[in-house]
Amino acid sequence: MLDDLDRAIVRELQGNIPLDPHPFAVIASRVGASEEEVLRRVRSYWERGWLRRVAAVLYHQAAGFRGNAMVVWKVPPEQVERFGRLAATFPQVTHCYERAQLPDFPYNVYTMVHGGDDEACVEVAQAISAATGIAEYLILTSTKEYKKTSACYIQ
Repeated sequence: MLDDLDRAIVRELQGNIPLDPHPFAVIASRVGASEEEVLRRVRSYWERGWLRRVAAVLYHQAAGFRGNAMVVWKVPPEQVERFGRLAATFPQVTHCYERAQLPDFPYNVYTMVHGGDDEACVEVAQAISAATGIAEYLILTSTKEYKKTSACYIQ
């Protein structure tokens, strides 16, 4: 259970952390705690599995990486676990998850693939297909980005 200080720290962490040699000291001053207390709590979030990482996020398109695609796969239910674990090993895959199949859209595993360009994404999809034996898939490329942000759980 999060107390008021936890909520304040999480609120700070869900956005951009300060570009400062001591970003947690800046956060500490904002939330009214010591840097040591903030670091202790952040470490405890990680140890409890609440926090996956604190990392820089690259705006890949602005940095020149133009390729990204949602590749949707039609995977037999008995093969989903194996497929998902194998597809997730590809470093170009940033998201991999199962969803329910729909009557008019029979794809049940979704992978987000990134590459230097669209052709690189196609090659990754082909490599995943070859590695898994799953040949029914669609490559859905983005044509326009309307929003891209981190999740915000505490306002």
